[in-house]
Amino acid sequence: MITCHSEFGKLQRVFVKPASAAFVNESQLEEQWQQLNFLSKPDLSKAKSEYQTFEQLLKLCGAKLSYFPVDSSVTLDSMYCRDASIATDFGMILCNMGKQARVPEPAACEQIYKQLEIPILGTITSPGTLEGGDVAWVDARTLAVGHTYRTNTEGIRQLKQILEPKGIQVWVAEMPHYKGPADVFHLMSVFSPVDKDLAVVYSPLMPIAFRNGLLARGFNLVEVPDEEWDSMGCNVLAIAPREVIMVQGNPITRQRLLDAGCKVQTYAGVEISVKGGGGPTCLTRPMERSVE
Repeated sequence: MITCHSEFGKLQRVFVKPASAAFVNESQLEEQWQQLNFLSKPDLSKAKSEYQTFEQLLKLCGAKLSYFPVDSSVTLDSMYCRDASIATDFGMILCNMGKQARVPEPAACEQIYKQLEIPILGTITSPGTLEGGDVAWVDARTLAVGHTYRTNTEGIRQLKQILEPKGIQVWVAEMPHYKGPADVFHLMSVFSPVDKDLAVVYSPLMPIAFRNGLLARGFNLVEVPDEEWDSMGCNVLAIAPREVIMVQGNPITRQRLLDAGCKVQTYAGVEISVKGGGGPTCLTRPMERSVE
C-alpha cells in the first residue's frame, strides 16, 4: 500500500531542496546566516558536496526525487523543507511557520504543489502556527504533534479541525521550554520513528506522557546519549523499515541502531545539517511510502 501516513515505510517519493537552491550564493549566505541563527556561516562548496552525497543516498534507495527550486522569497532555512507542509493521503496541509523569517515558505511550496496538481487539504492560518518538524506519523491513523514555541495551541486546534473528521487521531506532546523561543526545537528533535515498533529518542527532553504512550503502544526505544544530542544523533531518516540515514559523528547511536537490527548509512552534515540545526528528516518532505 502506498501512503503518506508513515515515517518508516519504504520511501517512494520525496521532495528536497538542494543546498545549491537554498543557499544560492556567497552573498546570500553572508547576509542571512547570523539572522537565521546558524551556528556559523556554511561553506558553500562543502555544503554542495555534502548535499550531493545525501541526495545520492536517497536516489540509491529507489525513491523518486522532486525538487523545490530557487525562490527569492525564502531564505537559507528553506533547505529544511519538511517544515513548511504536512503530507496526508487526503492532500497537503500548508503550515504557518513559527519562525518569522520562514513565513513565506508554505506559499512557495504551494505554488509547486499546484503546478504538479498535488491537492491541498488545508492551511494553518494566523494566529495559529505549526511547523512540519513538530509532526510525525506514529501509525496510519495517529499523527503526533509537538506543542512547542514553533507550533502553538491554535495551530494544533486547526490541525485537529482538518484531520479529525478524516478519522485521524492528533496526539499532542507537550514539549519542554529547553532553550526558549529563539532555538529550533521540534518534536522530531527528540523522536524519529524508524519502524512500526522502533524509534530513536532523546529521553531527557521527551514529555513523560508521550514517552510512556509510545511504550504502551509497544515501541522499543533507541536512546541517544547526551554527548550525541548536539551532533544530531536523534535526527534519523528512515528510508525503509529499519533502514536509516543519519549524520556522521554519532557512533554510539549508530551502534545502538545496528544492535536493533537496522541498516545505517551516514553522510557528512557539518555544513548542511549541524550548522543550521536540520538533520536528514528536516532536509526532506517525504510524500509517499510503501507499507505492508
